Amino acid sequence: MTARPVLVASDLDRTLIYSSAALALTVPDAQAPRLLCVEVYGGKPLSYVTEAAAGLLGRLAGTAAFMPVTTRTREQYRRVRLPCPPPRYAICANGGHLLVDGESDPAWRAAVGARLADECASLDEVRAHLLAAADPAWLLKERVAEDLFAYLVVERALLPDGWVEELADWAGARGWTVSLQGRKVYAVPGPLTKSAAVREVARRTGARTVLAAGDSLLDADLLLAADRAWRPGHGELADTDWRAANVEVLAHRGVAAGEEILRRFLAAAGAAEA
Repeated sequence: MTARPVLVASDLDRTLIYSSAALALTVPDAQAPRLLCVEVYGGKPLSYVTEAAAGLLGRLAGTAAFMPVTTRTREQYRRVRLPCPPPRYAICANGGHLLVDGESDPAWRAAVGARLADECASLDEVRAHLLAAADPAWLLKERVAEDLFAYLVVERALLPDGWVEELADWAGARGWTVSLQGRKVYAVPGPLTKSAAVREVARRTGARTVLAAGDSLLDADLLLAADRAWRPGHGELADTDWRAANVEVLAHRGVAAGEEILRRFLAAAGAAEA
């Protein structure tokens, strides 16, 4: 693989790819963009990009080293079929797994495990608290991802006021972070970050410039670690008006934001390589 000086590290869900519920189309149906399905689950289409975004992503992959960076598990990530050559590197489980040509790097996974054991409370302790604090009236599912972190699927409209904040305070004292994304409440160890894995890939590839995009609180460290970054006009970061000096805030929402992020990536990658 030819070394490239620019590494593009992007979140996937609600940043580049969108479920039907997250498309946020604001034009009449007759003017809606043509969509390309990039994920099928249970025999049904699940996630999409616009045809324009597909073309932009193909161009980007030919200009820079493109790397998906996701909180998805490896199994969930492998369902996604992006309209570009398979990326050499990908980051799954919020930095817990660094995939190289589709396979998890065992040395990276071992290093992550050692950090978690030394720096924060155990997954078992946090999971037990999550289940004890949740109310069956609004809890739909509880899941553990890759034996690294846990999340709840909830009826968001029924969550009591202040419940997430109380959980975040409890978890923070034990070295964990809490994030509400759509119907999912994530509890993630503080040392488990996307930025750490991105820095490792930048080291391995010799990238001189890192570009990034993301929409959730779990993406904040990724955006801060980049030379330039973008966030859309939706998501947790937008809801909290989160900003940073190196992060450009886009007005675009939904699938239109995915297109605009790819345009910004292309322009910045071209400028960095010039």
